[in-house]
Amino acid sequence: MYEQEPVKIFIVEDDPAYTKFLQYVLSLNPDFEVSTFSTGKDCLDNLYQKPSIITLDYTLPDMPGEKVLAEIKAFDNIQVIIISAQEKIGTAVELLKLGAYDYITKDEDTKNRLLNTINNARQNISLVKQIDHLKQEISEKYEFDKSIVGSSGALKKVFALLEKAVKTNITVSITGETGTGKELVAKAIHYNSKRKKKPFVAVNIAAIPSELMESELFGHEKGAFTGANTRRIGKFEEAEGGTIFLDEIGEMDLNLQAKLLRVIQERELTRIGGNDIIKLDIRLIVATHRDLAEEVKKGNFREDLYYRLLGLPVHLPPLRDRGNDIVILAKHFLQAFAKENDLPALRLSAEAQEKLLSYPFPGNVRELKSIMELAAVMANDNEIKADDISFNSVSKETNFLFEEMTLRDYTFKILRYYLDKYDNNVLQVADKLDIGKSTIYRYLKEMEDEPVK
Repeated sequence: MYEQEPVKIFIVEDDPAYTKFLQYVLSLNPDFEVSTFSTGKDCLDNLYQKPSIITLDYTLPDMPGEKVLAEIKAFDNIQVIIISAQEKIGTAVELLKLGAYDYITKDEDTKNRLLNTINNARQNISLVKQIDHLKQEISEKYEFDKSIVGSSGALKKVFALLEKAVKTNITVSITGETGTGKELVAKAIHYNSKRKKKPFVAVNIAAIPSELMESELFGHEKGAFTGANTRRIGKFEEAEGGTIFLDEIGEMDLNLQAKLLRVIQERELTRIGGNDIIKLDIRLIVATHRDLAEEVKKGNFREDLYYRLLGLPVHLPPLRDRGNDIVILAKHFLQAFAKENDLPALRLSAEAQEKLLSYPFPGNVRELKSIMELAAVMANDNEIKADDISFNSVSKETNFLFEEMTLRDYTFKILRYYLDKYDNNVLQVADKLDIGKSTIYRYLKEMEDEPVK
């Protein structure tokens, strides 16, 4: 956990008597480490000591106060409190615009105002440090070898691409079946890149109604449409300086695809109902379980947007093609579940491992995680046995494509599935499969003569 440290404060004041006054006021708090300087140059020469707060006299003998302030802010994000005998509102406003934390006039209430301002600044500094600490923890969590578990050849190819992805700002397009971990990979790319201290904003295109999508992505101004009672910042603006991850990009409406293409090309946007052009500095990562090239051929996806998004393609292999990664992941999920639920360490029996390796995992890594958590609950002791593992979450009908059969047998299975689904309505099935009724009747006759295997 992050621990609060003593606050290092610089007093920059050319009046010796007032310096002693400020030093006395601040020395009342044992958590403050105070240093004093009589000129702007002395202060700037000692910034390497990294003070958290500086109280700065506006009228110094060697440098204007605004120049000292500008150089301090250029050095680091240090909280600067201006203390001055001047009471000009315009001067105070200008200094606040230049980055001063507060402006305090020299009067009988200076002591109380200064202590309150420093305490507020201290809380702000503490919050920033805690956020930085949490960001560092997140970055460590998403290191490739910690967040993406496995050692198969298929996964090593993914790692090699990810190492290339983090070195530049190239758009990354992630493909793979549902449950293969596309968002996890997107986060790993972001938190291992130079943008890791900036936001990671994830948007699931499939989860947002099409009529709300433009506002969600690009924002809107107050009064832009009925119900727009306030200005809204879109996801692209939220991701400024960082990464925006558009999951299930293949589900995006064609009309919005055109607007997205322009934003990506120009790196700028205009909120709905607004006129201001907002410049963007973002990294784009997209993901889909669809074959976008095929969607382009069908007219469901813009060809120009497809090539703009392609960037660095990263394909995530299905779990069934990752060999012993299944066992490695299963042990990983058991260990995590035991830790989260204060359970003793759990083992995976040899029989349980064999059972896992024989299953095709149509739900991929997501399904394996659910299966192992259920097994941990069902186990009678610290060893997960084969009987503790249940695959009931996936029906036989949705799993038959993973069986090894002839094309003829697959055809029979598909036909039987659709007939069962549509209550033997031959007209409806013929429409769904885009075949003639006579073809269905012919297959049905063959199926009677040769039952489905």
